[in-house]
Amino acid sequence: MEIIDGKKIAATIKDDIKRQVAEIIDRGDRAPHLAAIIVGDDPASHTYVNGKEKACQEVGFTSSIYRLPASTKEEELLKIVQFLNNDDEVDGFIVQVPLPKHINETTILQAIRPSKDVDGFHPENLGRMVTGLPSFISATPFGIVKMLEHAKIETEGKHCVVLGRSNNVGTPISILMSRKSNPGNCTVTLCHTKTTNVKEICLTADILIAAVGQPHYVKADMVKKGAVVIDVGMHRIDDDTKKTGYRLIGDVDYLNVAPKCSAISPVPGGVGPMTIVSLIMNTFKAYNKEIYK
Repeated sequence: MEIIDGKKIAATIKDDIKRQVAEIIDRGDRAPHLAAIIVGDDPASHTYVNGKEKACQEVGFTSSIYRLPASTKEEELLKIVQFLNNDDEVDGFIVQVPLPKHINETTILQAIRPSKDVDGFHPENLGRMVTGLPSFISATPFGIVKMLEHAKIETEGKHCVVLGRSNNVGTPISILMSRKSNPGNCTVTLCHTKTTNVKEICLTADILIAAVGQPHYVKADMVKKGAVVIDVGMHRIDDDTKKTGYRLIGDVDYLNVAPKCSAISPVPGGVGPMTIVSLIMNTFKAYNKEIYK
């Protein structure tokens, strides 16, 4: 059984980007610049944004964070989005979700200029991805694809089952895994809350991607021997034995599922680091104008 070490893969990618950024700075050009807007006090969101800021520092990017109170009005947030849209010194930026309930998430995400939408949430980028055009791909699906690529997981002709149909993970990764590419060329089944025979479908999966958002949803009796399992879930549970008072678990019952797998990604240390490094890769593409000339 192989553990797919997302932290190690992400470090390799960051080292390569760091080298390229050093060359850019040595020739007198400015470093790539990633900005983030976070509204409210959601602990998981702050942890995630802090991780992005740290990754920027590691590769030599400039990083800016706009921390706004939960009481921020939608109009105020839109003004900051437009400011960043028009700032030539910012290559890409994200608006961290979830947003407070009084702010329309769709309105905000659609206000981001597609050429700076390094989270890949804008309908234009999603549409370009679906049609096979160059696009900013959502960071988590992009990270999963890169993880499979670096781990040399064979995907062609395999049956890939995706659990979850969210716009930022489940739906895009199902499209990417079916695309004529490597990784890709899978036959894909997308399961969701209305799927009645999830266990039976999962047992047919050569590659199982769990993005259902429920702790330990995937049990050992749902996974066939030799399957590859990618765990997208991230949940905090109380644990008095830890200094933090909690530990992180995924959508997969790792201890019981792992022995059945040919390869599996852990939580933490799997998809999480790949999501952050994918945002770095997208920002570097924005800086180099690889998607939008």
